[in-house]
Amino acid sequence: MSEHQSVRRELAIANRILAHEQVFDSYGHVSVRHPIDPERFFLAASVSPEQVQVEDILEYGIDGQPITATARAQYSERFIHAAIYARRPDINAVVHAHTESVLPFTVSSTKLRPLLHVAAIIGHDIPVWDMHADFGDTDLLVTNPDHAGSLAETLGSGRVVLMRGHGFTGAAASLELAVRVAIYLKINAQAQSAAMAMGPVKFLSEGEVAAVDARMGSPKATSRVWENWAHRCGADIELQVQP
Repeated sequence: MSEHQSVRRELAIANRILAHEQVFDSYGHVSVRHPIDPERFFLAASVSPEQVQVEDILEYGIDGQPITATARAQYSERFIHAAIYARRPDINAVVHAHTESVLPFTVSSTKLRPLLHVAAIIGHDIPVWDMHADFGDTDLLVTNPDHAGSLAETLGSGRVVLMRGHGFTGAAASLELAVRVAIYLKINAQAQSAAMAMGPVKFLSEGEVAAVDARMGSPKATSRVWENWAHRCGADIELQVQP
């Protein structure tokens, strides 16, 4: 299997994992930076995540345009990925989703904060990007470089940015880590909502977040998590690539 085939397969698996773990619905997308050319990245054509096949993966330039002309429909919000890769050389994978449990934290004054140890990788301080502040009344879709640049600026040096009335975008040093960030963001949001209904919540301290991230925030902290998620959704078997 060539390196390009391997990367495409891993990205197809990531789509399946995030759909199976209910981070993605029929929308949402995940990308990975090209392993050789940092000015390029891989992203699926406009396909619902749980349906993505290896052959659906397209190659894009840092401007958000496909390297090779295609008649395939494309994600209109591919510029999210392009803008983050352009601004963050440390980032090698990007996830954008509309996860239901995260949405209340995008429109309320309650901050989403890590309370679960494995969720410390989402970061201690998670900003909320309000598209209306820069662009007024819109359809809330990030469909051009200006929109995406504003989002990337709010993300800053962090791993997660919430998007008012829309969802979130996550970014990490590897595809495996980006998938973990997205899944544990969802789990943490669910746990935080449940805990707040019971009373005051004791969140992880900034020092605890740093300590956990030092252990679990590496690009590939453990293979067993990825392998289990891939097996659970059947992608490890279905998405085989012939050499």
